[in-house]
Amino acid sequence: VVRVITPGLVVDPDNLEAKQNNYLAGIAVRGEGFGLAFLDISTGEFRVTEIVDRNFFIDEVIRHGFREVVLEENLKDAVLETVLTRELGDCVINRFPRDWFDHAAALGILGEHVSAEAIAKLEPGRYAALIAAAGAVLRYVRETQKERPGHINDITRYHTENFLILDDTAKRNLELFATTQGGTREGTLFHVLDETMTAMGGRRLRGWLSYPLLDVAMIRERLSAVAEIREGHLLRQDLRRALSGLYDMERLGGRISIGVANGRDLAALRSSLRVLPGLKQLLAALEIPRIEALREGIDEMPEILDLLERSVVDDPPLTLREGGMIREGYDAELDRILSVSRDGKSWIAALEEKERQRTGIASLRVGFNSVFGYYIEVTKSRTAAVPAEYIRKQTLVNAERYINEELKEYEQTVLHAEEKRREREYELFVEIRERIAGEIRRIQKSASALADLDATASLAEVAEKYNYCRPAVDDGDTIEIRDGRHPVVERMPLAEGFVPNDVHLDRGGNRLLIVTGPNMAGKSTFIRQVAHIVILAQMGSFVPAAGARIGLVDRVFTRVGAGDILAKGQSTFMVEMTEVANILRN
Repeated sequence: VVRVITPGLVVDPDNLEAKQNNYLAGIAVRGEGFGLAFLDISTGEFRVTEIVDRNFFIDEVIRHGFREVVLEENLKDAVLETVLTRELGDCVINRFPRDWFDHAAALGILGEHVSAEAIAKLEPGRYAALIAAAGAVLRYVRETQKERPGHINDITRYHTENFLILDDTAKRNLELFATTQGGTREGTLFHVLDETMTAMGGRRLRGWLSYPLLDVAMIRERLSAVAEIREGHLLRQDLRRALSGLYDMERLGGRISIGVANGRDLAALRSSLRVLPGLKQLLAALEIPRIEALREGIDEMPEILDLLERSVVDDPPLTLREGGMIREGYDAELDRILSVSRDGKSWIAALEEKERQRTGIASLRVGFNSVFGYYIEVTKSRTAAVPAEYIRKQTLVNAERYINEELKEYEQTVLHAEEKRREREYELFVEIRERIAGEIRRIQKSASALADLDATASLAEVAEKYNYCRPAVDDGDTIEIRDGRHPVVERMPLAEGFVPNDVHLDRGGNRLLIVTGPNMAGKSTFIRQVAHIVILAQMGSFVPAAGARIGLVDRVFTRVGAGDILAKGQSTFMVEMTEVANILRN
């Protein structure tokens, strides 16, 4: 066994959602702290957090839709287990002894993957639960992968309080990623926003929508980048066209690092690297700091591109053992082996002519038989002229067939040439792959910048395409929306079109709006529209309105028509009471 494949450790793109991360999670409890660590082995993304509030923690677990979780075998939490088994559906739960979550062992294995500086930022003396969870995740990876994956080389700690809180109820009722009826992507806010050209850009955009910001400066920075790209129509189209030429460099890097990348993966990386110089040249026309930082983050990696151009054929085969993936001229030994196979006929003709001249037997010929192999054939009338070094191989009615040392050596060379070619190509391919794996940090850095760029360009395209405006985001207490529209509903084929509307909320006389009207009047649409516009603004997107001023919001609650939630053992009535109580308490 060289590697164990589990639901949380999949790297085969055919078994992954292109625009969605596939996380393996670790959960540990120390004192009042709930530690959460999750890793996407296909990209190397590794994040951790520690949460004291149990309900917040459970919402955070649900938010990511983990495919596989590592737990302590003595951790007994009925609600958490119910959430994992029912709310997350096919999530696989693995239980391990407490020593898997040992603090010192966790710090040791973390030190083998990330820098001391990165570990210090986790504050291990203060946040023991997240350290235990992170250590268990890495140990599980090492046990299953039988090696230390080089692309897991950084770890990021995030604080949920730095983001607008969207619990599972809000995310579900606002239909951010899946519709409440049918669970489809079409008809969601993400579906409207996703004009990304790459899979990695789609994942980054999804992350932004999952975690709207609470930092006004960062929000404005994103908005400025979106505005800059939106304003240059031709530049935006050229930029998106260039982005469309990129493959999923994050996951390509992961496959290369783990050692499962094939020839087509390297060809895809080469195609992506070819795009980068032109892409950076396009970005040179944009001078705002955020775009300049992204441009600086894109490493063209010319030496890697040169290596791939010289070594890998244009259209390599799917499997490594097929051969035919290394260019001629890259390796002298491989070229010699190839020439034996390719130049067989001319070599035989040359040998035949040479032996005719040497022996004086004009009728001598060199041939091949699938049973007896290569031979020199001489008619019986000329056998007296056969040289002494010829060895009889077969007797026919009218001729004798021989072999000499030179033909015997050539036969062995040809018979083994195909096998040798495959072996040599595999050796060369592994060597090339390992050389590229040594530059994995550069690939990851560039991929991250490109994902940010693609997500930003997507928001710019949506803003232009659907006539969104730039919101004014501040630390104030006012939400003011002029001619607002519901971003999803307005995209539906409505015969009468969508009617824009205004909203004004503040801490003065407009703290609460009570919306009344008959069934199907649009009350729920109006309320969700306000939530969508706030979320869009705080993720750094333009919004569907003629104008908008958004004072920072730290949490969005929803209380929409309820149904039974079996995973939490709650009836319709209990769901309604629980959701209202949650709003009132917070």
